[in-house]
Formats: sequence, C-alpha cells, structure tokens
Amino acid sequence: MLDRYCRRELKEIWSDENRYNLWLKVELAFLKARSFYGEIPLEIVDEIEKKAKFSIEEIRRIEKETNHEMIAFLSNVSQNIGKGSEYIHQGLTSSDVMDTAFSLQILSALNYIEQDLLMLLEVLREKALEYKYLPMMGRTHGMHAEPITLGFKFLGWWSELRRDLERLQRAKENIKFGKFSGVVGTLAHIDPKVEEKACEILGLNPEPVATQIIPRDRHAEVMYSLSIIATSLERIAQEIRDLQRTEVGELEEPFREKQKGSSAMPHKRNPILSERICGLARVIRSYLITALENIPLWHERDISHSSAERIIFPDATSLLDYLLNLLADIIKNLKINKEKILKNLEINQGVFYSQNLLIALTEKGVLRDIAYSWIQEDSFKSINENISFKEVILKDERIKEKLSQEEIEGCFSLEFFLKNIDKIYERVGI
Repeated sequence: MLDRYCRRELKEIWSDENRYNLWLKVELAFLKARSFYGEIPLEIVDEIEKKAKFSIEEIRRIEKETNHEMIAFLSNVSQNIGKGSEYIHQGLTSSDVMDTAFSLQILSALNYIEQDLLMLLEVLREKALEYKYLPMMGRTHGMHAEPITLGFKFLGWWSELRRDLERLQRAKENIKFGKFSGVVGTLAHIDPKVEEKACEILGLNPEPVATQIIPRDRHAEVMYSLSIIATSLERIAQEIRDLQRTEVGELEEPFREKQKGSSAMPHKRNPILSERICGLARVIRSYLITALENIPLWHERDISHSSAERIIFPDATSLLDYLLNLLADIIKNLKINKEKILKNLEINQGVFYSQNLLIALTEKGVLRDIAYSWIQEDSFKSINENISFKEVILKDERIKEKLSQEEIEGCFSLEFFLKNIDKIYERVGI
C-alpha cells in the first residue's frame, strides 16, 4: 500500500497491529465457545482474556528464530498469559485463526467500499436529475451518432454502479465465513457445535466444507467484485477524459486555483485525476489473475496463496476506496460546458437526423437500400460542402417526391430523440 493512494482507515485495517488483534479475537472466540459447552471453565477464559496481549516487536523477534509468524504470535501471547495458556490454540491449526481473521479484515474493508459506493451513487443520481433534459451528442466509435442527454449519460453510470453494488454485497455474504475445523478440515479434534458457536461470536458462518483453509473461490469472488467496480470507475473517468479534450470541451474535471497542468506549458489543464483512476484501475484488475490462481492449491492446502494475498487484498481494497472517493469528488465538482455541448450538436450540419428520414421514406414504400443510398449521399454532401443537411434534403427531388415539406420538417425534431427519457428514468426508479 502506498500512502499516496491509501486513506488512514484502510491502512489501519491492514496494519500488523490490527491483524494480531484479530488473531487474538479469533483465539478468544474459540475459547468462549468451548466454555459455552463446558469444555473449559468460564473463569479461566475470563482470566486469559484479561492477561492476553502481545508485542509486535517481540513477535518479530521470535519469528526471526522460528520462521513461523503464528508460532511467534502464540509464544508471545502465552508468555503474557502464563497459567491457562495451555488452552490457547488447542486443536486448531494456523489457518483456522489466520483465515478467520482474514475474513474479518476483508469484511471491514468491504464495509468502507460499500459506503464509498453508496456515496458515489448519490452524487451520480443528483447529476442525472440535474441534467436530465440537457441534450448532447451521443457518440459511437468516437463519431457523432444521435442525441442523448447529459443526464442520461450520468444515469447509465449510476445504473452500472448499482449492479456493482449488488455484486459487492453478494461477495460480502460469500466471504463471511470462518473455520475452526483443524489441519485438514475434518473437525477431528473439535466439536462441530463449538466451531459453529465460535463463528457466531465473530459474526461469521462456519465454512461448510473446508480443507486446511477456507476455499479461495470465495476470495476470488471478492477480487472480481473489486476489479469490476474499478473497471466501471475507469469507464467513467475515460469518458470524462474524452469529453475534456480541447476539440470537444464539454466536460472538465475540477482544477484548483493554484494547480499547475504542465512544467513547460502554462496553458495546460490536464485531466490528471481521471487519468489516475484509469491507471490504478489496471492495477486492481491485474490482482484478479492472482486471486484466481490462488484457488488451485496442492491437496488440502499449500502456502503459495498466502504471500500473494498479503499484497493483493490490502492494495486492491485501499486503492478502490481511494478511487471511489476521488471520483465522487470529480463528479461533484465537474465543470459542465453547456454552451459547448449545444454547439457540438450542430457541428455536423444536423446529419444525425438521417435515421428519421430513412424510416419516413421506408414507411412511404421506398425500398430500404434505395432510401439508405439517397440519405447517405445527401449527408455526405452536407458534411463535405458544409451545408445544412436539412437544406440539402429540401432540394432533393427524389425525397420531395415521397415526403411533403411538413413531413420533412417533422424529421428534424430534436425532441423526437428524447421523448422516452422519462420512461428510462422510471425503469430504474429515479
């Protein structure tokens, strides 16, 4: 995790101190579950909880000798507990503690991301309503197609992120699992009801069929959710970049009063924030490959996934949290150049009305191929000679023979393209 792209809250979730605190929380939950079923006297568990503490420095010192982080942790905690420490970790394996705590860490990070996503959704909803009826040019292949509205564009982003939210919430439910089932998951040394109670104490579900670890398809699903959210953010950021280009100039990300765009060119106002989103989204997506490759492990478990997860989950969650907050700020303070948006509608002489004319001619019985060739010829003439498309159409005798002037005029209605915008908003409940 880079401090540059990581908020304090996420940094704390993935800190060594929080990880060891969670390990201790998991060990204590297991002891409390055992005492609940009479396997250990409750007063001993209470005494253990009072004395249980750790020193990060001491854990690191012991780990240098043992080359085993969990043993170093348990040794340090046991030193502080003294009598009663013999009950710590009885019947458990390292992954019972580490995987269960890891689920809690991931859930904490996902809770922040869920709140971030809800905040961004609200910002987009407000923009979708504010610019619901502002017409702008829709583009396909980067070329002018037919009009949409700016609000409709925001609405599309909002709708996509709503699906992302649903995927994230499903991933949260599917990572909400712990395990206390021992070295190969068979519960040979642990009563199943104790595992169930320990998970209940932690707010988790017991992994139904574990090996030595919680199966990594659950973690890959989380990473998939993070990756697709990041990609949705990139789609939005890329569109802002495209619409900020000098020759387009319809949108512009916020540019602070004392901000500089270039060390050499004082006139520059570059979309650096949107570009940052696009770059970091690539990093998050790349971690999905690693998460998928962590699923197939040797037999009941090897350790090849562990080192990779110490990198990809802190990085992916902290980066996504940062990007969601960054994009929300960009959208909230986005500069909307209404004059340029409306001007760009007309730069191609109104040829975007071509499909209206095509349909009108076919409704009069003109074969589609013939009608298409007439309209294409007239639209190219309009663009090449910089003449109003409507003017060219009104001089085309072939078309005038089939359509009255009133019918032609009716084909050049901007409102026609926007007549169902309200219906689309209703579909998604806005």
